[in-house]
Amino acid sequence: MTTTSTKTKSPETYKLELASAYGSVYRDVLKTPPRDCNSSEVPIIDLSGIQGNEQERRALANVVRDASQNTGFFYIKNHGIAREKIEAAFKQGHKFFAQPVEQKDVIAQRHSKFYNGWSRRGHISPTESMDLKEGFSFRYDPKYDPQEKNLDAIPPEVQEWLRGEDFACLSLARNMIKIFALALDVPEDYFDNLVTYPGSDGVINFYPRNTAAEDAVLDVGLGAHTDLQCFTFLWQDHIGGLQVLTNEGQWIKVPPIPDTFVVNIGDFLMRLSNDRFQSTVHRVFNHAPEDRISMPFFFGFNFNETCSVLPSCTDEKNPPKYEPISCGNWCAQRFAKTFTKD
Repeated sequence: MTTTSTKTKSPETYKLELASAYGSVYRDVLKTPPRDCNSSEVPIIDLSGIQGNEQERRALANVVRDASQNTGFFYIKNHGIAREKIEAAFKQGHKFFAQPVEQKDVIAQRHSKFYNGWSRRGHISPTESMDLKEGFSFRYDPKYDPQEKNLDAIPPEVQEWLRGEDFACLSLARNMIKIFALALDVPEDYFDNLVTYPGSDGVINFYPRNTAAEDAVLDVGLGAHTDLQCFTFLWQDHIGGLQVLTNEGQWIKVPPIPDTFVVNIGDFLMRLSNDRFQSTVHRVFNHAPEDRISMPFFFGFNFNETCSVLPSCTDEKNPPKYEPISCGNWCAQRFAKTFTKD
């Protein structure tokens, strides 16, 4: 009796180059078409208990912990951000980006040392094509903080970073960082003193319609990257386009769900967790016959505060992987490596 063996052909991959604060890093990515995510990869988490009793908050923290240790992405519902505020920002975003380039250029980022203002197309991933998007960014300003501030008491190291507008997401983010604290096995007020003047940025992204021939490798609206601060809230319109890279190198689609935000872990929180939480590579695939708007809100700590890996995330077998660093220095390193004004 003879037997024959067949060799299974390995899936075809390509090398994805990612910019980081330490230089380029590379990932092997499958060339297979992106598939839909499932609920175990990107779950929907109900935030109704975020200001509930201790039992409710700890139960919420357990669910958030599981998601943060998996893909680092999850949806949130019952988040408390009024639909009217979201819709108003969405409409104003479309109105702003419809202006002529000459008019938008008056408030371009290159005129601001604080990275505020309009930005045109650029590269965020060296591997992929030029990003097919425009953006408008604005930074935290204590004048618009829901928590009253003594502006004269702002540390000088923080003052140079503070600019921006009102953030409807700020109160939610401060409540969310308490849940992350519980999820990381430290007291829920552990981070409170680190978010008095947070490194926070609001952005409105505009992706013009794209009806060219589809290319799943290169045809992107926003190139592959990780977010650099603690976490991000993302609102996306009905068109969608967000894709997340799994540990297996597969792009998965994270479609919009009405009345939800997507939350994802950023690099700084991954550092503090000693890599327990995952800051996962993601991108926007822009191939739709309609213009698209998304609105991310990036939340980080006070830029002058030096932070170390959490004691709850280390032991004799798992020493700290990262040196202490301030959020401001971390952001400056990343900006220097990956950000250029147009």
